[in-house]
Amino acid sequence: MNRLNLFVNKYFAVFVIIISLIAYILPEFFSGITDYIIILLGIIMFGMGLTLKISDFKVVVQKPLPVFAGVAAQFVIMPLAAFLIAVLLQLPPEIAAGLVLVGACPGGTASNVMVYLAKGDVPVSVAMTSVSTMLAPLLTPVVLLLLADEWLPVDPLSMFISIFQVIIIPIALGILVNKWSPGVVARSVKILPLVSMTAIIAIVAGVVGVNKENIASTGLLVFAAVILHNGFGLLLGYAAAKAAGLDETKRRAISIEVGMQNSALGSQLATVHFTPLAALPSAIFSVWHNISGPLVVSLWGRRDRNRDL
Repeated sequence: MNRLNLFVNKYFAVFVIIISLIAYILPEFFSGITDYIIILLGIIMFGMGLTLKISDFKVVVQKPLPVFAGVAAQFVIMPLAAFLIAVLLQLPPEIAAGLVLVGACPGGTASNVMVYLAKGDVPVSVAMTSVSTMLAPLLTPVVLLLLADEWLPVDPLSMFISIFQVIIIPIALGILVNKWSPGVVARSVKILPLVSMTAIIAIVAGVVGVNKENIASTGLLVFAAVILHNGFGLLLGYAAAKAAGLDETKRRAISIEVGMQNSALGSQLATVHFTPLAALPSAIFSVWHNISGPLVVSLWGRRDRNRDL
């Protein structure tokens, strides 16, 4: 199982691209998945909860500066970058709102793996993912109301309820199961990454399938916007950590945390509260940040090797 997880992790971006292409060619087989995005996201979040312990939040008390600096950067840099990109590229309203939505989402769970591979501060990364996820029910609707309401109407209360249902409740259940049945969780935890990655692939396939015509007409524009958005997140996240006087390991953690979003949540919220087209930036983000993350890890690894010579 460990070898299978490593294999899927290593080639996750490839799997996402392949299934996306298949969904684009045969959309009728995948578009129905969008009806189950809430369930799939709940499974992902429950799996995240199973891997968390109350003690994981101690780092927030022990190292408050990097965690809060990172979370502040998460909910400031990514939404503002999305807003500016949407305005500069003159994106259609639904795509513009969808880009701001993915920017207003918390950090993705895959970021913790990338931080580990980049030799970053993993406890800070885990704490940032956890804290930003717990704050999402409040901050994501507020950010959307401030930045995206001009493109699509935002109902912050309805969105708060949705995020609470698909994130907070599954995570809380996962934490409780981990506390009450640690032996069972320990035996099953190895399969969790595989389950989560399968769910993410299914969500992306569903969004691609339902947006075949939209991808044909706006795909290149959305790809350009997502690549710029992710790039700004990685770069400005690192810059914000450097400005806060944090060391290199924490800069890498914050850079990756800010740049890698919970795009599965973005897809779910866009599908439920906006339109299928608004979910397209989140789906493409799922593909791209699983390519850019390993690329950044490789660049840092090369820099470290050159420095040691």
